[in-house]
Amino acid sequence: MSLSNFHTHTSFCDGKDNIRDIVEKAIELGCDKIGFSGHSYTETGDNEPYCMTIDGTEEYKAEIRKLKTEYQGKIDIYLGIERDYFAKDTSKDYDYSIGSVHYVFKDGVYIPVDESKEIQIKAVKNHYNGDFYGFIEDYYKLVGDIYNKTKCDIVGHFDLITKFNENNDLFHTKNERYITASENAVKKLLNKGLYFEINYGAVVKNYRTTPYPEQRVLDLLTKNNENLIYSSDCHNKDYLLFGIEKENCFVPKNHLVNKSISVE
Repeated sequence: MSLSNFHTHTSFCDGKDNIRDIVEKAIELGCDKIGFSGHSYTETGDNEPYCMTIDGTEEYKAEIRKLKTEYQGKIDIYLGIERDYFAKDTSKDYDYSIGSVHYVFKDGVYIPVDESKEIQIKAVKNHYNGDFYGFIEDYYKLVGDIYNKTKCDIVGHFDLITKFNENNDLFHTKNERYITASENAVKKLLNKGLYFEINYGAVVKNYRTTPYPEQRVLDLLTKNNENLIYSSDCHNKDYLLFGIEKENCFVPKNHLVNKSISVE
């Protein structure tokens, strides 16, 4: 088993640090692998500074490929992408991809899922007549279709829609409509050889006290023998391995180790 993180953002998108500094930090922490996953540019028109630009994406690829060669023998570097459901970048020249849903498209508008609590509340009021579960159902329909749309290797932060819902502030995750929507999404993603993140991104930012996804979803995934991977969703090299245990077992493409991680 080895320490690694495959959900890593850099200054090419909304991360704080450049790629070289993150690689050096990974070596300092004892990682033998590091994967980068810049946010793909999308069709939402909301590409700065959250997503990489078209030109920036090519620079990002070139820099990682250069460092792969430079650091050969010291650490294995993987070129990845976090491909949003509405991504325009469909190229296949990545070692792996994370499929994520950051927007819901409603009434001709792209609604950010994880930008702020206030945006969620306003969107539900204006586009769903105050019905939070309608918003949730639309979100999980996209999550359930994320593999078909992106051909991803990893499902990113499955229940991102709960980012601002600590203590059920906005909706109840035990509501029948919520449970049905989330479990339908899981069922559509089963048996595809995917990895599902145990993602600590919202914990490090103090939005949540537990990682994505909630225990009920984890139980469903482990019951079906799905692969899990720990992820810090790093945007700052000082938290590169936040929440990650040594049981991290994901190796892009080759799948050298193919087993589920115990979350006990």
